[in-house]
Amino acid sequence: MFNNKFSRRNFLQQTGVWAAAAATGAFPKLAHAARDKELNIYCWEGYNSDDVLDPFRSEFDATVRAEGLTSDPDAVNRLRAGETKVWDLINLNNPWAREMMYPEGLIKPISRERFEPYYDKMMPQFKAPYSWAMDKDGKDLLGMVQRFGPFSFVVNTDKVSRATAEDQGFKLFLDPAMKGKYGILTYDNWNIYHMCVAADIHPFKKHTPEEMTKFGEVAKQIFNGAKNLTDDLVQMNLALINGEIDAYFTGGTYTASPARLDGAKNVRGITPKAGPMDGKGGIVWIELTSVVNNPDPSPLAEEFLAYVQRPDVSKKVAFAEGTYNPVTQMGDKAVLDTFSAEELDAIQWDSLEEEMANSVDYDINPDYAEMYELYSAAKREREG
Repeated sequence: MFNNKFSRRNFLQQTGVWAAAAATGAFPKLAHAARDKELNIYCWEGYNSDDVLDPFRSEFDATVRAEGLTSDPDAVNRLRAGETKVWDLINLNNPWAREMMYPEGLIKPISRERFEPYYDKMMPQFKAPYSWAMDKDGKDLLGMVQRFGPFSFVVNTDKVSRATAEDQGFKLFLDPAMKGKYGILTYDNWNIYHMCVAADIHPFKKHTPEEMTKFGEVAKQIFNGAKNLTDDLVQMNLALINGEIDAYFTGGTYTASPARLDGAKNVRGITPKAGPMDGKGGIVWIELTSVVNNPDPSPLAEEFLAYVQRPDVSKKVAFAEGTYNPVTQMGDKAVLDTFSAEELDAIQWDSLEEEMANSVDYDINPDYAEMYELYSAAKREREG
């Protein structure tokens, strides 16, 4: 089960000790036949939920171990360091498979014949061939997409109207009138991307020295104007509901959905209507689950990819404990019909199409390391 901290950056890792032991060879090497009933998954929270895993364990008489990851780049580095021998499936945000893991031989393609028909049932934006799921040549299928969502910031609409927030975008947090009235949900990589947008800088392109300077200035201004900092979305939502703050920097459907499902409909994820990313102001994350290039592979890896496409399991993935998100399979009426009106409202289904249209896809920032230094300095100044 989860503790009180639900985030895409920091949450309970279920089997970290086990993974470390496996990576160092502390366990005896199993015979190949034993892997027929074994599956090891490295994933964002949700896929490691017993609601998702237990039926698969029973149906396939399988031993399934799942560890929650805390960072896409850290997860890639663990595969590079030899953990391709540990994992069978890895679930990361969209760019890492095509841009890094597949070119480096860390994952392997899956059968287009078997899995592309699932894409045909997905929402229109994800129909095959979906670019993030393909290699750069457009020939190999690198995995299956499922959860996704717009991710920018969150407001209490009783204090800041949706229309005002969408029109002002991240400039809301540079308004002197908002000083001391907002919090920062400290998901570092997302904070950096969103501070770029606030500074009118495209986060996913190479940056000039002038842009780097401006980024550093905006990072300081946003940190110094914040009332509170936390990596706990539950605490942040409570501060919003209790009137301690009017908005929080970095958030979206993912973070607002638990409060909304509990009845706090004034908590709403906002996607700016415009911004510096080819005119767009929001960012959408999309998860892709890929088969690791394990030298002793489990045949259950592709079975699990097919299993989570089922309507009832797709719903469980969407509403795994802690946070709730749309899934690409909602393009299939059989999946969509499993959601109640209250659940659709919790994930802001009413505005999803519009928010997607106003967003670019999550990508890799080529100057992340340098920006992280500027960001960390601004954060230390605020905390000091």
